[in-house]
Amino acid sequence: MIDIDKIQNEVGVWARKNFGPGSEGAYHSLLGMVEELGELTHGHLKQCQNIRGELHETEIKDAIGDLVIYLCDYCSQRGYDLEEIITITWAQVKQRDWAKNKKDGING
Repeated sequence: MIDIDKIQNEVGVWARKNFGPGSEGAYHSLLGMVEELGELTHGHLKQCQNIRGELHETEIKDAIGDLVIYLCDYCSQRGYDLEEIITITWAQVKQRDWAKNKKDGING
């Protein structure tokens, strides 16, 4: 089991050490997430097209890991608690039942 708070703190320390403090830090992390999402999309597309085989499995997993690390840094830069955000959001999302209610996913 991973400790999201611990990883978020370690990523924040690592990023400040390697790239320094700066007001544009969250912006750079956001751009990094977009870049990695592009790499994830590329790997997924090529895998679906059955082009270059197993290479894409590694590319996909690497992009997922990088996305999470950039997200940790983005949250650190903004002063957000990523674990809290995930916990709150998941509590809301898991209540939705799109199979029963196609309109808005809300039970009832």
